[in-house]
Amino acid sequence: MGQIQKITSTDAPQAIGPYSQAIAAGDFLFVSGQLPIDPKTGELIEGDIEAMTHQVIDNLAAILNAAGMTLSDVVKTEVFLKDMSDFQAMNRAYGKRFFEEPAPARQAIEAAKLPRNARIEISCIAYRRCTAKPPLKEQKGC
Repeated sequence: MGQIQKITSTDAPQAIGPYSQAIAAGDFLFVSGQLPIDPKTGELIEGDIEAMTHQVIDNLAAILNAAGMTLSDVVKTEVFLKDMSDFQAMNRAYGKRFFEEPAPARQAIEAAKLPRNARIEISCIAYRRCTAKPPLKEQKGC
């Protein structure tokens, strides 16, 4: 049976509840939803939805990096928007970061309210290819 390992990064906002930033389970990494929080200040960033989307993806990338992975390892994302009218602008920013083919599978949902009254939250699932760097513990089977 595969190992389950908690993954953390100081370059992303720390968990503010009883959850982990990410969990590695075998070759998969499950990253908790990230908000547009600047990890240095712990505050939501100012700006438009595109800037917020980039900050969220920066936070996801920092956690992926802590697991020896990159955005190109992401196979699925879940995007939660406070207002679906932000979809097109979010999609522009998202497309600048997730541009490699095949693009991850994705769903986008309008949510009535997000933590800290944020306008966007994104979670992801990544898959470790044998060419990726191993996480903190030795990777086997490649």
